[in-house]
Amino acid sequence: MGCWAIAVHGGAGVDPKLPEERQEEARRVLRRCLGVGAAGLRAGLPAVDVVEMVVRELETDPVFNSGRGSALTQEGTVEMEASIMDGRGRRCGSVSGLTTVKNPVSLARLVMDRSPHSYLAFHGAEDFAREQGVEVVDNSYFITDENVRILKLAKEANSIVYDYRVPVPSADTCSASAGPVGATTDGGLQMNGLPISIYAPETVGCVAVDSGGWCAAATSTGGLMNKMSGRIGDSPLIGSGTYACGACAVSCTGEGEAIIRSTLARDVAALMEYKGLGLQEAVDYALKERLDEGKAGLIAVSRNGEVAHGFNTVGMFRGCATEDGFMDVAIW
Repeated sequence: MGCWAIAVHGGAGVDPKLPEERQEEARRVLRRCLGVGAAGLRAGLPAVDVVEMVVRELETDPVFNSGRGSALTQEGTVEMEASIMDGRGRRCGSVSGLTTVKNPVSLARLVMDRSPHSYLAFHGAEDFAREQGVEVVDNSYFITDENVRILKLAKEANSIVYDYRVPVPSADTCSASAGPVGATTDGGLQMNGLPISIYAPETVGCVAVDSGGWCAAATSTGGLMNKMSGRIGDSPLIGSGTYACGACAVSCTGEGEAIIRSTLARDVAALMEYKGLGLQEAVDYALKERLDEGKAGLIAVSRNGEVAHGFNTVGMFRGCATEDGFMDVAIW
């Protein structure tokens, strides 16, 4: 029997001027979710049950960008996505384009357990949710007044906003010489060659290893504020935003397009399996060598009960707990 361990994240890329009360609110949610997960592992629950349970908690709390409190599309609606993977047998399930499912991660679990497929999206995923009897709500449940306000600012600035909690200036506050928010400047941020305004996504994720040495991972998000309808990021893509196998489990957060190109989560596992790197070594190598100029962060656990994390952004909302009683929550 091994030692259990768990890690959670609430997104990489944090506004350095984030008010202290917002920081403490994020820490509070992470501590609570870690407590839920640690209690489950202590009680002998399988890792896959624990990661689903923890991400459900994160989806229900509007502090982060998943479930209730998700970022809004250009049309002012919510389109959510999630994935889950069980290292035992490398089983997986993913969903995208959800508009009424209260807990996307649990629908991803049902795709894994009760369908012949690994990925369902949009109308097909919504139909499957109703067939399975999962809880559904009106799309308005996921929308907060703050998100509506930030979407309005993003539209005025004609920009995608990564961190929907960080206000962007309206277009009339930008001088004509400066150009629109997100215009390419020295050191300016880009996605696939196009300018963006602020980099600070708030996807949520959880990885765990149980006392039997089995690893699992789950990731959930509302995506980007002011994104095009139909946009799919890294979070539901197995091998990119989420991965679990016999060696480790990984959940990523950050610039989705860069994470997709680098198959970041799978790369960590491959570095351990094929190059013989330790968990933290693999995390560090993947972030440094595989992202090109992309910005991202990730959390990971190994079958031996190790915990690792890394990010190349200003900060990452994160926390971890281990069987020996250690618990830590951090941002910077």
